[in-house]
Amino acid sequence: MIPIKCPHCAVGLKIDETKIPAHLTSFKCPKCKAQIPVSLIHACQATEESETVLVQPGREVLGSLLIHENPDTPQQEILLYEGSQIIGRKSNAETSTSGIQTTDRSMSRAHILIEVKKDAKGYYKHYLSDNNSKNNTLFNNKYLDKQEVVVLQDGDEIVIGHTLIRFNA
Repeated sequence: MIPIKCPHCAVGLKIDETKIPAHLTSFKCPKCKAQIPVSLIHACQATEESETVLVQPGREVLGSLLIHENPDTPQQEILLYEGSQIIGRKSNAETSTSGIQTTDRSMSRAHILIEVKKDAKGYYKHYLSDNNSKNNTLFNNKYLDKQEVVVLQDGDEIVIGHTLIRFNA
């Protein structure tokens, strides 16, 4: 039995993975009737003591941020999805939705905000703003004003703290 939680209504369920057909890609939640996506990993062993896993509905990746390696920060990538993402230094007191593994103390825990929205023509646009950080945000070698919002283009560079980030559309 594997414990899961419906991503729509948060009801806890226990599923017997041996009874899930190999071709199954989703099933209906018994409470809210919404579709829950299924991905089977055959090498996974679940026990009664296993932590409950939140199953997220599939989301389309709409760009990414490549975090460049420096002495404080390993190279990493943050995938961007429709909606708002707060990006900053990862910590135990997590305030960002996408934490960067770093020891760069000049990077705030919730340093920048990126909003991915459809425009009137149905194209996705990526909007960047400083999230009231202490040390400001550098965008293409210019500091963002506190309330300024810019539209990101492929290859744009963002610097938060001492960490360089490149936007990829």
